[in-house]
Amino acid sequence: MGRVAGVTAAETRDRLVGAAARAFAEQGYEGTRVADIAAAAGVSNGALYAHFDGKAQLLVEALNTGAPGELTELFLAHPDHTLPDLLTLLGSGLPGRPTGSLIVEALVAARRDGDVRRLMRSHVGGRNDWFVDLVRTAQAHGQVDAALDPEAIAQFCLVVVLGSALVAPVRASGNDESWTTLVTRLVDALRPVDTTPVARPLRGSREKVGGR
Repeated sequence: MGRVAGVTAAETRDRLVGAAARAFAEQGYEGTRVADIAAAAGVSNGALYAHFDGKAQLLVEALNTGAPGELTELFLAHPDHTLPDLLTLLGSGLPGRPTGSLIVEALVAARRDGDVRRLMRSHVGGRNDWFVDLVRTAQAHGQVDAALDPEAIAQFCLVVVLGSALVAPVRASGNDESWTTLVTRLVDALRPVDTTPVARPLRGSREKVGGR
C-alpha cells in the first residue's frame, strides 16, 4: 500500500519529497495542496499519507534532505581543509548565492502553523547538534580554540547562514574582496591562540642594527 507500481517504498518517498520541494518553491507552502504534491509525484492522496502525515512533514523532510548542505559538499571537495578554512570558503560565498526559497517558506509557515513550527524546531536543532559535533571534533584536533563554547559557535554560524537565505544579496559577486576580508577575520577569531613566545632581540642587537 502506498507504493508506485514498479518502484520501492523508499523511491516513492524520494519522489514525494522532490515533488513537494518543487511545489513549495514555486507555489509557496500556503498555495500548495497535498493533491498537487501527490499528482506531481504520480501517486494518490492515500499513497502520500501512507508515507507522510501531511504538508508540514513533507516541508521539513525536504529541508532535511538538503542538510547539512554546502558545508558537507565543501568537506568532500576539500578533505585536507580545517573547519575554519571551510567556514571561510562558505562565508565568502554567501553574498553571491540566491536566497533560499524553501527555508524562507518553512520559516514563514512556522509562524502560522503549529505542526511546521514543531518540526522546524527539530530540524534546526538537528543541524545545530551536527555542527556542535563538528566544532568539538575540530577543537580536539587543535583547529578551533578549545576555550570557545561549541554551542555558541554553532548558533552564530547557523544564524548567519539562515539569515543569508532571507536577505537578498546586495553585492554582485560572492568574491567581493572586502566581504571576504571580513569573513576571514571573523573566522580567524575561532582559531587557537598562538601561545608561542615572541622572540625578543638580544641585548646589543639594536646597537648593531643601528650601526651604533
